[in-house]
Amino acid sequence: MTIDRRQLMAAALGLSTAALTGRPAAATTMSYKEAVQASRAPLRATPRDRELVRFATLAANSHNTQPWIFSAGGNDIVIAPDFARRCPAVDPDDHHLFVSLGCAVENLVLAASTLGWRANPIVDGDRIVIALEQAPPAASALADAIPLRQCTRATFDGRAAGPDALRQLENACREPNVSAILLTERAAIAKVADYVLAGNSAQMRDEAFMRELVSWMRFNETDAVATMDGLFSRASGNPSLPAWIARPLLRFFFTESGENGKYRAELDSSAGVVVLAADRGDPPHWIAVGRACQRFGLQATALGLKYSFLNQPVEVAALRPQFATSLGLGDRRPDVIMRFGAGPDLPKSLRRAPEQVMR
Repeated sequence: MTIDRRQLMAAALGLSTAALTGRPAAATTMSYKEAVQASRAPLRATPRDRELVRFATLAANSHNTQPWIFSAGGNDIVIAPDFARRCPAVDPDDHHLFVSLGCAVENLVLAASTLGWRANPIVDGDRIVIALEQAPPAASALADAIPLRQCTRATFDGRAAGPDALRQLENACREPNVSAILLTERAAIAKVADYVLAGNSAQMRDEAFMRELVSWMRFNETDAVATMDGLFSRASGNPSLPAWIARPLLRFFFTESGENGKYRAELDSSAGVVVLAADRGDPPHWIAVGRACQRFGLQATALGLKYSFLNQPVEVAALRPQFATSLGLGDRRPDVIMRFGAGPDLPKSLRRAPEQVMR
């Protein structure tokens, strides 16, 4: 049985989610399974704006903080950052936050197309304004993958991906001003693993990082459904445990070497790694990275593959330039690191209802 550091840290502190985050628990009687089914139900044509927002919120986002606010009027939908949900320890310049917004944009664009709306996103300061105009409906494998996609933090089966799958994954990342580096050779993946482990060690020794991580941990179904956000233990491949069990296990399972061993195994079992890097380091380019990142995840899902993020070398500022140099990026910042391969299904993470994110 694998115990994850997020679950154990939260359990060891013996704190409820509401106490950790300062956010009240949501009033709901739904089970975890029912909450997942509600957020991932098939896309409906009406009410249009609510349905498009629902599918947009199924996008990948850092710590499952869901750092977005939507507004709709006429044929415009606006996505703005929710800075109340920022993570200053792991994401001090809001890089991940804006990447998350870009992921939501891509989901909305794809979902709108299936309903007969062409979506034209324009970055306006911190906001993305998406103008909708009628067009013939256009189904796609990527749109179909939106309610199925998940980040799977589990060991994969080690199988290589075929040339056609690699070509489709690389094509999915094509976005103006964004480069994709696809690594499939074992030596190259092992080199990435070295940086991931170094970053993980640095983060585990950082008290502010750990406090922030724990604040977003949901270590059982009750806590997850109470807030409809955060990092649910079973969605990361770990058991759901009450605090009174996890607390005494902390000193046995929560170790730097143990966690590094887990990340090494994850990368050793992966078919490959992709690194995305924008031409510039500012919110519009980070949003573009998010769009490419989301398409990659959806394409992997459409191909029957799994994926997950390993962003430690991006998040630890001291490692970032070294990692960039190792990839030949020069002064450019590596933005996102994802591994992919064939692996198991895990419980899907929750999302807040559209009414909770629309203003």
